[in-house]
Amino acid sequence: MAWIVTAFYVAGIVTAVDAVMNTRTAQGAVAWAVSLVAAPFVAVPAYLVFGRSKFDGATAAYEQRKQEIDALVRQIRENLRPWSLGDAGRSGTFRAIQRLCGMELTSGNHAELLVDGQATFDSIVDGIAHARHYVLVQFYMIHDDGLGRRLQQALIERARAGVRVYVLYDEVGSKGLPTPYVEALRAAGIEVSSFKPTQGAGNRFQLNFRNHRKMVVVDGVVGWIGGHNVGDEYLGLDPEFTPWRDTHVRLEGPVVLQLQATILGDWYWATRRIPELNWRPQPSASSNVHAMIVPSAPSQKLETAGLLFVTALQSAQRRIWISAPYFVPDEAVMKALQLAALRGVDIRIVTTGKGDSQAVFLAAFHYIHALRGLGISFYAYKPGFLHEKVMLVDEDVSTVGTANFDNRSFRLNFEVTALIVDPAFGRQMAAMFEQDFAHSEPIDPDEFERRPYWWRFAVNLSRLAAPVL
Repeated sequence: MAWIVTAFYVAGIVTAVDAVMNTRTAQGAVAWAVSLVAAPFVAVPAYLVFGRSKFDGATAAYEQRKQEIDALVRQIRENLRPWSLGDAGRSGTFRAIQRLCGMELTSGNHAELLVDGQATFDSIVDGIAHARHYVLVQFYMIHDDGLGRRLQQALIERARAGVRVYVLYDEVGSKGLPTPYVEALRAAGIEVSSFKPTQGAGNRFQLNFRNHRKMVVVDGVVGWIGGHNVGDEYLGLDPEFTPWRDTHVRLEGPVVLQLQATILGDWYWATRRIPELNWRPQPSASSNVHAMIVPSAPSQKLETAGLLFVTALQSAQRRIWISAPYFVPDEAVMKALQLAALRGVDIRIVTTGKGDSQAVFLAAFHYIHALRGLGISFYAYKPGFLHEKVMLVDEDVSTVGTANFDNRSFRLNFEVTALIVDPAFGRQMAAMFEQDFAHSEPIDPDEFERRPYWWRFAVNLSRLAAPVL
């Protein structure tokens, strides 16, 4: 028995050193180090599962097929060169984002805003039905329910018609996906894989890393990205959360190849295979929207998702409208919001009035209270659960994606965002926001002080737990 106790205390010291050396924030390093030394019986197993914020193994996976991957990257960049816009006269704003994610702002695109689940999945299923060569499908969550089976049958029909189909899902988000669902896809000739976030020795025990992306690409010509997963609740059929409020965007043009490259990178990690895909850009015949895809991941050197939002907030001159179910910003985003408010920017933030995670839902009130007195308007969406992740900056810069305003999206999840620069699309986004505001109730940040002590304690306690939720 004594040797077990000794082993735990030794492990506590060793992991505490690892936490000091590798934890991204000083607060996190202190919290882990103290708990690992003081209570190793609880903290050591917890650290093995939740302690790391850097995804391991991506470099080694790249090295396995380095020459082939490098040649493909060069080909994609060369093919996109005629549509690359550089910084587009934005004083370094897009240059910073480009250096963050390795993508460039492109011209020749079309963007269609898809509001809520019916419009989104009607569009996706119709797009799949018109696939001629291949379909790439990636979702964080796939359910074996009405919508899940609708997608399944659409993919099986295309596969039987000779179209190559690839399906990727996250093991945590889709943990309830039954084997018969997957086997039915495979029986039709569809290639299916989970993302395998625990692949590799360094990730074996980690549950922190989740692939939260939701993307579909057909033939390298059309793509979809946004907040929807595959489940009946996204159609508003869950009695507890109906109506479900979410947003996707359908894209055409050179930007689709950036979305395709993001899916391919995830597919390669999961399977170590690189399927033959179309890398010839096909510009839109109907519009010239400027757009780029911004993938973010814990395998990247910098915290791309958080820095994307900071850059966008710092660039704002007139308006910042944000919609997010989880409003748990980090210190950098908080300061960017404060500075924007002091510049006189019209800042409106709408979040859900009904949370699916009580701790994250409560934690938001801490940050809302911290931003009081600056003229920022906060809203709680009331009809049902608001799940969209969208932002509008000034008149023409819009984002639609998968990243929430929280630590998990900023540092731990694989996320992806479509950045769209177009005044007409911005007007559509503004009209959508106005509808959301109309269905929301204002939140008074000063109300925090008038709430019972136990409620304020719960809010602050949830704020401490939110970084690992």
